[in-house]
Amino acid sequence: MSENKQPGVWDGFKAFLMRGNVIDLAVAVVIGAAFSNIVNSVVKGIINPLVGAVGTKNLDNYSSCLESPCTGTGANAKGIQLMWGSVLGSALSFLITATVVYFLMVLPMAKFLARQAARQKAKEGTKEIIEVSELEVLKEIRDELVAQRGQRDQGRREY
Repeated sequence: MSENKQPGVWDGFKAFLMRGNVIDLAVAVVIGAAFSNIVNSVVKGIINPLVGAVGTKNLDNYSSCLESPCTGTGANAKGIQLMWGSVLGSALSFLITATVVYFLMVLPMAKFLARQAARQKAKEGTKEIIEVSELEVLKEIRDELVAQRGQRDQGRREY
């Protein structure tokens, strides 16, 4: 009797880990985590103070009371208080972070890649021109040799 042995859990896990895209994803997560520190530093150190010069630095204190009286904090809080300031602060932080990432990383990288593609295309275009012109020169040489041979053969027939 032949039994079809199915791969074990360990074999499947090993195959999953050895896939290239899993390794790439792990590297991307680590680099992304390191990069987020840089972006957070730019946002906290430069962008937030500039925004704070126009408005307030901390939106967490803004709220609305749905059911009065809204007093106290934590377990002693009374009433229903909506903390819309913290939501607005998080949304603004996200927009500022996305703007910093776009203008400091995505846009320059896109321009760099476009220049690289243009250079590569120019190199390929030059190579094609050279190949075509070399082919044309070789055809002309062949035609000239055939013409010279034809003239020689005609000269021999006349004698």
